[in-house]
Amino acid sequence: MICLEEKGLRNYNSKQLSFLNNEHKSEQVVDINPRGQLPAFKHDDTILNESLGICHYLEDTFPEKGTKLLPNEPKEKALALQRVYEALTLQRKWQQVFYYFVHNPVENIKQEVVTNNKKELLQELELWESYLQNHKGDFYLTGSKFTMADAVFFPQLAIIIRMHPKFNNAFPIMADYYDRLSPRKSIQDTWPPHWREVDGQDIFDEKFDPRDFDVTRFFG
Repeated sequence: MICLEEKGLRNYNSKQLSFLNNEHKSEQVVDINPRGQLPAFKHDDTILNESLGICHYLEDTFPEKGTKLLPNEPKEKALALQRVYEALTLQRKWQQVFYYFVHNPVENIKQEVVTNNKKELLQELELWESYLQNHKGDFYLTGSKFTMADAVFFPQLAIIIRMHPKFNNAFPIMADYYDRLSPRKSIQDTWPPHWREVDGQDIFDEKFDPRDFDVTRFFG
């Protein structure tokens, strides 16, 4: 949705659905995406159900509209694309922590698995901190201009910060990046309403309860 806003394509319909309530398995979603997954996207007779595919489609279909999401210069474009696809690893790492709690009863939780999952997430976050350190003079993730890399990375960072109140202390450079980009119109206009406040629990706390964090996605 950030890419839709960046391209100035604001005349779209969207609906916020809850994963924890299985709303993504509704008939309305399955009609568009037989996998019953989100996002689910339809434009004219084109249906796409993968986030990165949607981002590329919007940039390719509306190249002259709004923000240019991929640079023309080959090396700049390569770096932006590298970070776009690496963001999937960051997503997988936080989901590995989060959904282990969601899909396992308390009595089946193995502390060694929890510890390893959290360790892998922290290592991944340290890598992204180093990426931003290398571009410390730049306003955005890969340079002086907002790109698809920012559109894809920012939501992953936002949900981690939402579940990690001590994030600013652990990762100050990413926290600064988050603070810089948060006011951007495309981000504010697509911000899930219940994300306006950071919840008090911490995903790295032993008492973390995933039922308090409904990871919401959009259908539209």
